[in-house]
Amino acid sequence: MERYVLTLDLVDDTDKMETYFRHHRSVWPEVLKSLRKVGVQQMEIYNLGRRLMMVMDVRDGFEPKRDFARHNASDPRCREWEELMKTFQQPPPGARPGEIWARMEKAFDLNDQLRALPKSKAKRTATKTTPQRHRGTEKKKKKK
Repeated sequence: MERYVLTLDLVDDTDKMETYFRHHRSVWPEVLKSLRKVGVQQMEIYNLGRRLMMVMDVRDGFEPKRDFARHNASDPRCREWEELMKTFQQPPPGARPGEIWARMEKAFDLNDQLRALPKSKAKRTATKTTPQRHRGTEKKKKKK
């Protein structure tokens, strides 16, 4: 499985933003089924104000340009949905020409960092971060 993390901005219009979020509370069934059919296994969209971030887990071999073209061609409702969504979206700063959802690059991965530590150091780090209780440090309940 592969993960894509993408970002875009919504247009600067409160009514349109509310409409966008309303649509996403009830995505059309044809769109949901088509996304799964082309290989999207999980998709989540988060927002901070106008900025959106999409986390998408896809099957091995997924190719965004090819598979989203298949998605759009799979059903007229999918094409209609994507055209409707474009009316709410705009490229974020740093997007390539013609790109709306811009792919983000991973900046940090805890698991990768931990795997890269020498075994003895990784063990020491895990021990340091694990809270430990020592005898006599627990608060005793007062008797009434």
